[in-house]
Amino acid sequence: MYGSQRTVRRTAPPRGYARGVKPFLLISSRPEDSLADAEYDQFRRWGGLARGDLIQHRLESEPLPRIHLDDYSGIMVGGSPFTGSIPEAHKSLTQVRVEKEIDELLDLIVAEDFPFLGACYGVGTLGRHQGGVIDFEYGEPVGPVLIEVTEAGAADPLLAGIGRTFEAYVGHKEACSTLPPSGILLATSPHCPVQMFRVKENLYGTQFHPELDYEGIAERIDLYRHVGYFPEDEVEEVTRRCFGADVTDSHLVISNFVEQYAD
Repeated sequence: MYGSQRTVRRTAPPRGYARGVKPFLLISSRPEDSLADAEYDQFRRWGGLARGDLIQHRLESEPLPRIHLDDYSGIMVGGSPFTGSIPEAHKSLTQVRVEKEIDELLDLIVAEDFPFLGACYGVGTLGRHQGGVIDFEYGEPVGPVLIEVTEAGAADPLLAGIGRTFEAYVGHKEACSTLPPSGILLATSPHCPVQMFRVKENLYGTQFHPELDYEGIAERIDLYRHVGYFPEDEVEEVTRRCFGADVTDSHLVISNFVEQYAD
């Protein structure tokens, strides 16, 4: 049996507390070692976590082991080069396996309302799993965008300390065009209506990347210049567009998640 039924505490030790706290699990699916390592460091840094408090599993490299939810404080899913809404016939065998394993894990996570934070690819997996529509209608070019917090978002603990508007980095071909029936919209933007939502009490997805600062997105721009997010000859322009954005508030989503659920 995976884990057990429980009520999640909505208070936690202060940021940076490590001893005696169950680790968090970060599921990554980036094949590039440098980007996967950077993603781990970004989530760890903004969560105020020591290395032993954030365990990373590279799902594109190795099947997901048997997960006992009670071993973790929460689970996070990072971004991915995979495009979930294309027909399965056009997906690699690795992508098909990754999606199946994440869906099976979400069956358990949703059933127990276990703390979950999915960023970019994570919002797509949670949205689709819960009956939302993920398609190409609201893709956004790589760069900073202004996010608007909804009334429900202003009262949500994961957006505590964040103003009613904040900047964050985005860059995605697909997005959630129809919110899951059980989803509560927490943040939106002019060109992508679903930027953040919650399911039940403890399951979150963000379309934006709360883990990325300028150095992080510049590295991804450089390594993903060949995969269609933007014309390759515009890499310098795209990088310049990202420079100077103040995405500090977006990082609070990660630190709030850790503070809320460290157990």
